[in-house]
Amino acid sequence: MKYIKGDLIKLALTGNFEVIAHGCNCMCTMGAGIAKTIKSKFPEAYQADCATEKGDKNKLGTCSFATCKTENGFCDVVNAYTQYDYRGKGVLVEYDAVRSCMKWLKKNYSGKQIGLPKIGAGLAKGDWNIIESIIVEEL
Repeated sequence: MKYIKGDLIKLALTGNFEVIAHGCNCMCTMGAGIAKTIKSKFPEAYQADCATEKGDKNKLGTCSFATCKTENGFCDVVNAYTQYDYRGKGVLVEYDAVRSCMKWLKKNYSGKQIGLPKIGAGLAKGDWNIIESIIVEEL
């Protein structure tokens, strides 16, 4: 894993990644955090999210995606369902869901340049040390 400081969306738009993924809730909102920016810059990714059933707990640990145009070509934007809801106290990210989503990314994008934010460690209040170890183990 290589850490890069910067704006993941700008980096994706300028062709630094073939794939980006972000943590999503199962409510089809994309109303805050990096998801809100993705909704604005990559509306196809939001459409892919809205094509799933709102509030379906079975989405946890799965992914939807869209191929989106960038300045230099295309980038797949992956909605990784790593938390059920965006409301509530305490940790909202589900670590088993993060693990399942990372396995999905490896299966579908092995060998590709994948950009990830600190998925699950922001608004979802997860422990980055736990999430980072899951990413390293699975990718």
